[in-house]
Amino acid sequence: MGCLRGGILVVLMVVGVVGGQSVRNKPPCKFPAMYNFGDSNSDTGGISAAFEPIRLPYGQTFFKKAAGRDSDGRVLLDFIAEQVGLPYLSAYLNSIGANFRHGANFATGGSTIRRQNETIFQNGISPFSLDVQIWHHDQFKSRTKDLYQQVKSPFEKSLLPRPEDFSKALYTFDIGQNDLSVAFRTMNNEQLRATIPNIISQFSSAVQHLYEQGARSFWIHNTGPIGCLPVSQFYIVNPKPGFLDEFGCIKGNNDMAIQFNKQLKDAVTKLRTQLPEAALTYVDLYSAKYGLISKTKSQGWADPMKVCCGYHEKYDHVWCGQKGVISNGTTMFGAVCKDPELHVSWDGVHHTEGANHWFATQIFNGSLTDPPTPITHACYRN
Repeated sequence: MGCLRGGILVVLMVVGVVGGQSVRNKPPCKFPAMYNFGDSNSDTGGISAAFEPIRLPYGQTFFKKAAGRDSDGRVLLDFIAEQVGLPYLSAYLNSIGANFRHGANFATGGSTIRRQNETIFQNGISPFSLDVQIWHHDQFKSRTKDLYQQVKSPFEKSLLPRPEDFSKALYTFDIGQNDLSVAFRTMNNEQLRATIPNIISQFSSAVQHLYEQGARSFWIHNTGPIGCLPVSQFYIVNPKPGFLDEFGCIKGNNDMAIQFNKQLKDAVTKLRTQLPEAALTYVDLYSAKYGLISKTKSQGWADPMKVCCGYHEKYDHVWCGQKGVISNGTTMFGAVCKDPELHVSWDGVHHTEGANHWFATQIFNGSLTDPPTPITHACYRN
């Protein structure tokens, strides 16, 4: 039986390589636009437009100003846009200075797949859950069609996507992390396991809806190792043996992320049979992120549990860019570290531009995707 299982594995690996190579031999996809759905990992200004703007030092490294992103610079979505030859995406909710010719970003920081019964002022959870983002997309597409026919000015027309581009666009997803973070606060593990199928089902419904609207190319990130976010440990004192793994991550939280990702991958596989004209690429971003965390010492990065921006010592926490009085009565400022390019974590929740770029280099060539398709060829059904 062992030899048979090994033989099957070899065959599957060969098929994967041949399939990926056949795609690589084709010309790169010419995506005229990109539409993104997600949370703060891919937000490019949505939550800033809807609520209080994100301020400096966020954005300082690349944009030299606050740019609506929860990072010191570019987020992973920005590197995706660069890779497929498109401008950075304007947030759908941002009406000032927005150019939607090459797509729109419906993501907002704090978004979840499943609606949450709390406000953003409680725990930072966005009211723009995935179903609301889909509504925004549908409205955007409908109004675009009407406006494109009505507008006479070439300049005004140049700010709108061409109606025929929607079916040729790349549709990206990076969402689900906050569904787990909310559940860690409100449920025990058994309740969360019982909830995951419903969360995944709602995600599948969103993809199916976009397909019915004409979308064909989907690039779907799984959720990262949430137990490796420094914020998850800010209030944990003297953890029991086995609570953390060898790299300092909370094992139980990561196990739940792995379970979530397994069901997400199964759902994507099922969608391939249900959506015969769709090219669906499942991206193992978890492995990319955990891979960096496991290699930081050997590659010269700072401790992945060390936050670049903010003050976090024992029981005292002052968030990035803010002032706060700590336990000894001293007023502290959540300042930026001297070398953000060497840090994985920007503010305890989000990654630095350097880390985001590292993740991009790991996933764009198809080595961590199913099927093994480079993002430049994600329009091909493999």
